[in-house]
Amino acid sequence: MDEIDVPRFFLCPISLEIMKDPVTVLTGITYDRESIEKWLFSGKNNTCPVTKQALPADCDLTQNHTLRRLIQSWCIMNASHGIERIPTPKPPIHKNQISKLINDAKSPQLAMKCLEKLRSIASESETNKRCMEAAGAVQFLASIICNNYSASEEVSDDGLDFTSASCEALSILHSLQVSEAGLKSLTGKNDEFISSLMRVMQRGNYDSRAYAVLLLKSMFEVAEGMQMISLRTEFFIEIVQVLRDQISQQASKAVLKLLIQLCPWGRNRTKAVEAGAVSILIELLLDSSERRTCEMILMALEMLCGCAEGRAELLQHGAGLAIVSKKILRVSQVGSDRAVRILWSISKFSAAPAVLQQMLQLGVVAKLCLVLQVDCGNKAREKAREVLKLHARAWKSSPCIPNNLLSWYPS
Repeated sequence: MDEIDVPRFFLCPISLEIMKDPVTVLTGITYDRESIEKWLFSGKNNTCPVTKQALPADCDLTQNHTLRRLIQSWCIMNASHGIERIPTPKPPIHKNQISKLINDAKSPQLAMKCLEKLRSIASESETNKRCMEAAGAVQFLASIICNNYSASEEVSDDGLDFTSASCEALSILHSLQVSEAGLKSLTGKNDEFISSLMRVMQRGNYDSRAYAVLLLKSMFEVAEGMQMISLRTEFFIEIVQVLRDQISQQASKAVLKLLIQLCPWGRNRTKAVEAGAVSILIELLLDSSERRTCEMILMALEMLCGCAEGRAELLQHGAGLAIVSKKILRVSQVGSDRAVRILWSISKFSAAPAVLQQMLQLGVVAKLCLVLQVDCGNKAREKAREVLKLHARAWKSSPCIPNNLLSWYPS
């Protein structure tokens, strides 16, 4: 293909490629729709990339028909150079069209057809997703999940598969990347929607359970403190079961983030321990080598070891102390810091003579001594020194204990 100069104003300022669907934002700058939507909605930015001026959350993207036609004409004129004509883009959906679609879904069959249409609309553009949310699609999808999973039968008399409808609604909700305001509206439904998501995790297939836990993670990122405190043990049983079943890596990471987010609130640590979180986290740590996953597991375990029940569960597991110690200096500085903090909690609050002897036999003491000698962060080093100093008398037979720590005790 011969070299050809493309007019500069045909190029998107973000992608630096010829614009297929030029749209203008409130600052007067024109971008390709796909690029500016990704910048504003997926990237969650609120400024014009060129002028850096703030844009409203519901920023309108106005189609620049004149520029599009100029680009199309230029493409036709340069077809001999291998330039393909850009097709006229499909106009974005209007809010009224979505509202009518939802309002017309009066029967189960029409509701299923509505879900299929909403999925197709959402897949076309980020603007369509924002339009769907503004038209009440989030509430409509949530009502389908609540109504279907409160039904006593999996299939209705007229043949509607409740599980399929709810899974489809959950999938669309996940793809919408619901705004913070939309997520708060879901958490504020007197726990009705959270209860419905729990039923999904109890009775749903792997896909619907994964969508449910991903949605819960997003919801609790914007939830109020009281909503986190009021969670029941049954909630933790269901999310821990998702970890146990290893539905997907994405779902497992969502559960780990949920545990880290929820454990500091109220009695959630104890509830998570009662749900069996400690043992499954240890099992995952034994099998995991991925850095971020190991860090999140150790962060969750550190939080659970902040209560007596959590420490007891870790000590009761045959591999608990050993795997936590093994991960020190093998994951990352963050991982080492969290692992040392777990051992600090054990030695500070649960240091029975048998536990101290076990730490010596498993090489935990030797690993803590190694922490003092390598560069793994000041916080980990200080915690390790505190543990070794605290039990220097019990571990004095270990050749790795530095003399200055032994001398801390009077003879």
